[in-house]
Amino acid sequence: MFALVEAAGWPIWFLIVASVIAVALIAERLMTLRSKKIAPAELFNEVVQELKLRGVSDAMLSRLEAESPLGRIFAAGLKNIKSPSTVMKESVEEAGRAAAHELERFLTTLGTIASISPLLGLFGTMVGMIEIFGVQNTAENAPAALAHGISIALYNTAFGLMVAIPSMIFYRHFRAKVDGLTIEMEQQAIKLIEIIHGARRG
Repeated sequence: MFALVEAAGWPIWFLIVASVIAVALIAERLMTLRSKKIAPAELFNEVVQELKLRGVSDAMLSRLEAESPLGRIFAAGLKNIKSPSTVMKESVEEAGRAAAHELERFLTTLGTIASISPLLGLFGTMVGMIEIFGVQNTAENAPAALAHGISIALYNTAFGLMVAIPSMIFYRHFRAKVDGLTIEMEQQAIKLIEIIHGARRG
């Protein structure tokens, strides 16, 4: 590994740092953006049953707020349970925007890494090309210097793509995941409001 880094030259360190950050962000988002953690499938039915049996209580609201993003959206609506449905929907929409923002955490950074990694690779390539052309000015160790310049150019280009491609794949995956979870939470919250105001049967 060290020999590879040595052959690629100092520009590779920028890509190594970017790759470490990308792996950490991907692992964190994989752990965080799980459906059962964001929008538990059984939560809606549990809330409806508890409303029928005991109504809204401070303990129920506190538990929902601490449970999941979907729980926080439900809690925001249930705090205004005595208000008209329009007021409840507004509070749910505000909580939904906050939840969506939370789900999008770190995605901008991951997208940025996916975008700049090829550029960092190109930068390394240019450094290698400069070294190659610099060989023409000296006759000493010309073959070794030429080979070193070519190594820098090729390794940085390849490593830049190796960082960029997985980062972009996971960035797109997480964006789609966030969009899907946001829509799912919004639909469940609206369904809960309609049940509370009698527009829909549970």
